[in-house]
Amino acid sequence: LFPFFQHLFMTASILLLALLLLLSQASAFHAPSPRLSKITAGRTSITALNVLGKKKAKISPEEQARIDSYWQGDWVCKDCGYIYNRAECAGFYFEEQGRGFRCPQCSGPRRRYAKKVGDKVGTTLDGGDAPILIFSFGGLAATIAFGVWANANL
Repeated sequence: LFPFFQHLFMTASILLLALLLLLSQASAFHAPSPRLSKITAGRTSITALNVLGKKKAKISPEEQARIDSYWQGDWVCKDCGYIYNRAECAGFYFEEQGRGFRCPQCSGPRRRYAKKVGDKVGTTLDGGDAPILIFSFGGLAATIAFGVWANANL
């Protein structure tokens, strides 16, 4: 009697999963809701093919001077090697990113990026990791000195 109920339970489970799968697939073919069509009205699809290209908008001299002041080479994350891509970061130049910017690949902070010149990667002017390393080694030295003093005097 027990194997009969086990078989019945397995069959019911499989039928329930098949029904759920069928319902989830059927809901994918519904027409979009009126609310969604109001939101997306007048927008072109991201996947639309633009064969003829876009006309470049005229840029004011001030805007051109601002763009020319930015580094035109690549910015590279020193932790993971990710090369900053304006298109993936909302069209912002790297210099326009705020202090809270993180590497999209490894979540490294903005200060871990460096300018890439040819095949060499330099450092940024924000101090890099030098202050962190100096204070870390200073704290280590102070801890060791305190330990030696405490061992001798206490």
